[in-house]
Amino acid sequence: MPRVPRSRLVRLAGDPEAVRDAARRLFDAQDEPDGRLRIERQDAPGGTAFVRLRVDPIDDGGSRLRIESHVELHLPFFNWAIRPLVSFSLRRFARYVPVATAADLAGEPVPDAPPPPSFLPVGAFDARQASQLSTAAAAVAIVGFASGLVGQLADPVQRSFHVSDAGLGTALAITRVGALIALVVAGFADRQGRRKAILLGIALCGISSLVSAVAPTFAVFTAAQTLQRAAVIATSIVAGIAAIEEAPEGARAFSAAMLGLAGGFGFSFAVLALPVSDIASWAWRLAFAASAATLLFIPRIARSLTESGRYSRLAGTDVERGRVSGVFGSYYGRRFAILAAAVFLLNVFSAPSSQLTNKYLTDIRHYSGAHIALFRAVTTGIPGIAGLLLAGPLSEARGRRQVIRFGLLVGIATQMVAYLTGGAVLWIANTASAVASAAGGVALGTVQAEMFPTEVRGTSNALLLVAGVVGSAIGLIGAGVLSDPIGLGHALALCGIGALLAAAFLLPRLPESAQRSLDDVSPTGSNPAEPNATDSKPTDE
Repeated sequence: MPRVPRSRLVRLAGDPEAVRDAARRLFDAQDEPDGRLRIERQDAPGGTAFVRLRVDPIDDGGSRLRIESHVELHLPFFNWAIRPLVSFSLRRFARYVPVATAADLAGEPVPDAPPPPSFLPVGAFDARQASQLSTAAAAVAIVGFASGLVGQLADPVQRSFHVSDAGLGTALAITRVGALIALVVAGFADRQGRRKAILLGIALCGISSLVSAVAPTFAVFTAAQTLQRAAVIATSIVAGIAAIEEAPEGARAFSAAMLGLAGGFGFSFAVLALPVSDIASWAWRLAFAASAATLLFIPRIARSLTESGRYSRLAGTDVERGRVSGVFGSYYGRRFAILAAAVFLLNVFSAPSSQLTNKYLTDIRHYSGAHIALFRAVTTGIPGIAGLLLAGPLSEARGRRQVIRFGLLVGIATQMVAYLTGGAVLWIANTASAVASAAGGVALGTVQAEMFPTEVRGTSNALLLVAGVVGSAIGLIGAGVLSDPIGLGHALALCGIGALLAAAFLLPRLPESAQRSLDDVSPTGSNPAEPNATDSKPTDE
């Protein structure tokens, strides 16, 4: 059923032809065959958004202006989420049209048009780019749901299999070995294309969820989770690369933020599984079965997902793809060393933080499953969305390095405070951490894709994940070992010291990539002997 356009009536002191002339002059309004005027907007990714004006005379010599707002989007999977945002922006512009027109007719200064909302991209997405981003986001949402399950349900899984804290920490560390499998899939993405790698990752994720749901022993469950972690990592990496490669200039950070929102959307379903786990000792298996059911989405994703245009153009050349030596060359090697060290230190904190926070809330703060779900929604889910929405425009306007440094420093420090306190401070600190970490994390994720050329973008990011996995394993084992003598909260906070150092001193030494083309930041088929002038600047200008 077609949507009925929103409309409003306004009286203006001017004859109809004067009103039409003002609209043409101010908004480049175009005449339609039926006498109405159409003002096109660029706020609709993958669709159209326009304001239609009908001008009629009235008895006092003035005009009656009917303003209609029209939005038509055809995005796969997330049309329901994006359309309200575009409609909001268009309605705000529609309210501005009569105000500006009346000022022009009266010979008064025309007020400035309302700026585009910060949650919409600066660059204009065409239909293909918007569809690609939406489909990549769907893939990330699916694996985001799966990735959140083991962290959210670690406690009931541990009780079900009668595993000790040390055994759980060791198993979580073992699952990090999945990064080695992810390295193969990401390398496959450089050699065979982004589309095939994403579909393979979703399939492996669903299969491993099915095995987890019916696992008879903890060893089988751990093995399935190792495969699942590989699938989650590979899909997230390649989907992010595909989205950034397809993004118009000025919207790469926006694309990364949208994938972050999609991942959070999927993760929220894992949080909702917490109260279900209270029903019975085996109820956690239902959540993994629900994750396995996402295999049914693969045919739809396959129909909507296309190959990255940047990769397709490269595939027709003689540039060798997926070479590890291309990552460690003199030009890109410095970037990789900085990122690898930083990612290692950040994961020493983020891995135990994400995996053991619920256990901390259960064992130390004595929260129930429902209480944890409420805590996560209030202090992580909603604030995290705010941080993701801020990340894109801030990263483009302020630069990646500023957002990374400030966001991660605040996010890590406040999360450490949360582990050392209780009561209201715990809720406030966790909320602040969610906002800051989301913004800093999106900027960092964007940079990781931007720092390397198309032919090794998948391989380089997978190698960075390997560095992160080593940090994750050390962090999980360290937190598990230290939790007995000093307590879980203090152990988690202690893991954050290295992450603070990485945010303060390592990541600011990367070159700034905001407001630069992707080909300028990381040229394809090029590995110069010396870094260029932009690369040589270690700190903010």
